[in-house]
Amino acid sequence: MNSKDVIIIGGGPAGYVAAIRLGQLGKKTLLIDREKIGGTCLNFGCIPSKALIHLASLFHSIKKAEKIGIKVSSLSADMSVFQTWKSQVVHRLTSGIATLCKNVQVEIAAGHATFVNDHEIEITDGNSKSKVRADNFIIASGCSPTLLPGFSLEEKKIITSKQALDLDQIPKSLLVIGGGVIGLELGMAFQKLGSRLIVVELLDQLLPGTDPELVRYVERNLKKYGAEIFLKSKVIQHKKKGENFEVVLETPNGEKKIETHVILISVGLKPNTEGLGLNKLGIKTDSRGFIPTDSQGRTNVSHAFAVGDVKGPPFLAHKAFKEGEVAAEVICGLPRALDYQALPFAIFTDPEIASVGLTEKLAKEQEEVVIGRYPMGASGRGLTMDESEGLMKVIISKKTQEILGLHLVCPEASELISEGALAIEMGAFALDVGSTIHPHPTLSEGIMEAFKQTIGEAVHIQNPPKLLIS
Repeated sequence: MNSKDVIIIGGGPAGYVAAIRLGQLGKKTLLIDREKIGGTCLNFGCIPSKALIHLASLFHSIKKAEKIGIKVSSLSADMSVFQTWKSQVVHRLTSGIATLCKNVQVEIAAGHATFVNDHEIEITDGNSKSKVRADNFIIASGCSPTLLPGFSLEEKKIITSKQALDLDQIPKSLLVIGGGVIGLELGMAFQKLGSRLIVVELLDQLLPGTDPELVRYVERNLKKYGAEIFLKSKVIQHKKKGENFEVVLETPNGEKKIETHVILISVGLKPNTEGLGLNKLGIKTDSRGFIPTDSQGRTNVSHAFAVGDVKGPPFLAHKAFKEGEVAAEVICGLPRALDYQALPFAIFTDPEIASVGLTEKLAKEQEEVVIGRYPMGASGRGLTMDESEGLMKVIISKKTQEILGLHLVCPEASELISEGALAIEMGAFALDVGSTIHPHPTLSEGIMEAFKQTIGEAVHIQNPPKLLIS
């Protein structure tokens, strides 16, 4: 029987990073994926969605550029051309991963993997079946979108994020069920391209779990661009009405009927563990089917690891990268463990949101804190970009001045947040960032000013009176 040191199930961010690292460390590794190398992130998620968001943002920027002197007589978005370009981007990245795997002698196999016993798997690819043995396993099978009862993807124009990214026509109207990250990112993108947007969220705020002070800027833009938002609401009925759907909502103000061209369901993710035969290996899952692990990614079975989305939220590709890397190094005997203290996240709405470290709420529950705020209206660079909406919020310990959190809602927040991640990882203090010279005019200097405000030394924004240094 074919034998390997390590078998990895799932070729997404966690799986392929683990494979490449194992190859670098000299392990005979087999990487199996039932779809395409790169997983959801590269093929159906992070990369194609950001390509769509770039298209929409560029389209939107050109439309509003007349304010600063650019006049365009005719503007349209050709989705068929976009789909071709998007596919080229995805192919370039997935091909690159395949090449990196090949360079370190990682073998790649297509098919569905099922555990036969605690050290063997069976790979099914069409009518072909084969068995492979391994000393260690890494499960990186990821997640899939959850559907709501009563909805079927067989109904035309009922879609999840995967189908949304393959649309070759801009929907006339789009109803998004679920006001979380994926729903709002895609919803705002299509809104900028011309879709009438309706968002239905069961909870009392958009982007549940995100700082409400940041979310209000996104909600303000959604409404500014014409979106209808229904909080504490749910869809209780839908039916075809010509080329559209008639949807009945249950809202705090009673039932409401709305017509929409397309329905996008974005209500969460479920782990891809069904059919893996985890019981044959003895791996335990939680009540939702996710696989718990220790700080090294090890499951309750000592020679089996789980990494990436299959472990549960937060569903972040960069978290998956690190988990794959750590699991690979632990298998090779290196002293590694996971540390999520400085785990940033970014939401690609308008404006973007990005955070790292403790939220204001969590920080206040633990100790006395000082908060610095830098409004985008004070940013020279922001104003020259015609972007005056947003906020940079920093949180430090009142006692020690150690940096506890950085939270941004502004243009390019996803690029700026790494400064906060590095500061927290290095155990930096407010003065460390506040006294670091930042280039002008840039967005990043707002972070410097916010930290200086926490110690009463801000120059371009007002310091709280009690913090002024005499």
